[in-house]
Amino acid sequence: MSNKLLIVESPTKARTIERYLRGKGFTVLSSNGHIKDLPKNKLSVDIKNDFKPTYEVIKGKSKIVKTLKRAAKDVSQIFLATDPDREGEAIAYHITQEIGERKVPFRVLFYEITKEGIEKSLKEPGYINVNLVKSQQTRRILDRLVGYKISPYLWKTVRRGLSAGRVQTVALRLVCEREDAINNFVEEEYWTIEATFQKKKDGNFKASLVRIDGKKPKIEKEKDSNVIISEIKKEEYAISKYEKKNVEKSPPPPFITSNLQITASGKFNFSAKQTMVVAQQLYEGVELGEEGPVGLITYMRTDSFRVSEKSQEEARKFIMTEFGDKFVPRKKKVYKSKKGSQGAHEAIRPTSVLRSPESLAPYLDKNQSRLYTIIWERFIASQMSNAIYESISAEIEGGKFLFRANTKKLLFEGYIKLLKGKEKESELSVPHLTQGEVVKLVSLDKSQHFTESPKRYTDGSLVKELEAKGIGRPSTYAPIISTIQARGYVKKENRKFIPTELGKVVIKILLDYFDAIFNYDFSKDMEEELDEIEEGKKEVLSVLNDFYKPFSGMLNKVEKEVVKIKENLEEKSDTDCEVCGKPMIIKWGRYGRFLACSGYPECKTTKQLDVEKAEGKCPKCGSPLIIRRGRFGRFISCENYPKCDYSSSVKTGVSCPNKGCDGELVEKKTKKGKVFYGCDRYPKCKFALWDKPVSKQCSECKHPLLVEKYGRQGVYLFCPKCKAKIISGES
Repeated sequence: MSNKLLIVESPTKARTIERYLRGKGFTVLSSNGHIKDLPKNKLSVDIKNDFKPTYEVIKGKSKIVKTLKRAAKDVSQIFLATDPDREGEAIAYHITQEIGERKVPFRVLFYEITKEGIEKSLKEPGYINVNLVKSQQTRRILDRLVGYKISPYLWKTVRRGLSAGRVQTVALRLVCEREDAINNFVEEEYWTIEATFQKKKDGNFKASLVRIDGKKPKIEKEKDSNVIISEIKKEEYAISKYEKKNVEKSPPPPFITSNLQITASGKFNFSAKQTMVVAQQLYEGVELGEEGPVGLITYMRTDSFRVSEKSQEEARKFIMTEFGDKFVPRKKKVYKSKKGSQGAHEAIRPTSVLRSPESLAPYLDKNQSRLYTIIWERFIASQMSNAIYESISAEIEGGKFLFRANTKKLLFEGYIKLLKGKEKESELSVPHLTQGEVVKLVSLDKSQHFTESPKRYTDGSLVKELEAKGIGRPSTYAPIISTIQARGYVKKENRKFIPTELGKVVIKILLDYFDAIFNYDFSKDMEEELDEIEEGKKEVLSVLNDFYKPFSGMLNKVEKEVVKIKENLEEKSDTDCEVCGKPMIIKWGRYGRFLACSGYPECKTTKQLDVEKAEGKCPKCGSPLIIRRGRFGRFISCENYPKCDYSSSVKTGVSCPNKGCDGELVEKKTKKGKVFYGCDRYPKCKFALWDKPVSKQCSECKHPLLVEKYGRQGVYLFCPKCKAKIISGES
């Protein structure tokens, strides 16, 4: 009989852990993520009462809370094993509040979901880290204050439904500023010069011009290069410096959250969200045939390069067996984590190096296999010997000109033995030379180049920039990027982020009036203050007071300038009003940008500006169809409206699942503005869903459709009939 209760936040994690604890008196239950949060319909932060937050049980979680309460009554011990980070600590804290504190729960941290990892953590239980909870709660309060206090000004000046986010807005700023840099970029021409020199016995070698009169050459035009070349030809040349040495190159460190997302973006085109979804699957457990579910990697939200001594020893033994003793370094590899990293965490590594990617291939899907392979290879490589190169550098001088030749040759592979094809040798060769030796100038080549425009951000490069600027933390990179896409502030084309017109106008307003909140230094400093709360070095109230005093001043200022902001958003257009002939201007309204007659209020003519094409032709007049936005959401309309009044709902392409119904599910909107999906045969058929339907059969119960849902792990598919959850990666 069970006399101990262990609660985690994920059903998959619960199933994996339950297997290891079978027969040991444990009941393992899942909270399905957070059970409490600040309610959405109000601020829920009492500013006058020391910023006290009001948390409520999340809608739809009451049944889970009752199950946890009931289970907690009948056991002698309770263990809370939610994820080992701020969010996990907050979930554990809220569970404690709901199940009661008569039995003080133990807090256990599972950094890997393996038999050994679970047993070790259960032998060393602790209690909820109140400082971690305070840090998470402070972040939540700050985000709520910024979002709920600033967003209404976007509603008043642009359109309803928009929102500002403390960290997401900074990411949007990065994308917009990069776009501005691209648009303002002016291409510049420049030239380089390469010489071929001859040593008497050993043949020719090439070198690049690197200095003229001790300064880096700036050759802007071909005529300038021709003048320089003519001067170069007049000089005699000799070796002024020659250096030949062995250079060691260390392997890259094991993965942390940021560089895993960066690498997966570059190699597999994964979004940050998709990377974390797949990594979560590998962490929580994958079915390995008769062995059952096994956690394959350590916890994937980390910024620490630390690895356990046991995992290092296991890796070293594996390297010795597979590659030989030369590939095992004398000293164990230790990689220094950046200041403020989570020292208790490990880097992302396989839970056992003996589970090679090849041995797991039959059990993993394509994306799981790809991600596991790079995690496994990166960890093994990080514990291998350095690669050794022979490096040769020569400087050739004549008059005011200095040329340099560099080459390197791989002498010992080291970690490159595993990471094949990751390093390139120099194609140039330099013979043995001595200082003062005279060489002959054989020929000169000039090359034209142009400076390159800055590149738009990808998921990987945006994560890299966020990390470099200290914005966000490992658990927030993916949600930050997902949020600015979901809000329609950026779009992705060819894997690159481009700000939308909406994103540009939102960032303009926010930076004009709240630059102190959405600048990079403030965001970085705030993250550091949250870390200090976590470490017990700062008090929550002092951080919130320091933030809110200047923030309230900004709010007062913008309140007085709402009309001015709205007027400043108006733009001239090239269109004249069809009714009165006056020029039309571009305005922002509740449904986006639109054209309005400048003769308003005498003339109230308006026209949709950003037209979204719909498939097919108007069945009434044969004109093209477009998607418009109205008080009940999006709808399909004839381009010739008001001359032609045809309209219909936006179709999903998904058939109604009700038996005997030949209808199709279409997009609709409630009176309160919430989107839902219902059968177009209504009221004859009343089938409806809140979530977006997908025309895909459930693999468990064969229900003809699934729906898209969004959780902590990102977007996933869910069966509305049997409740099966299918992680879909990136939708």
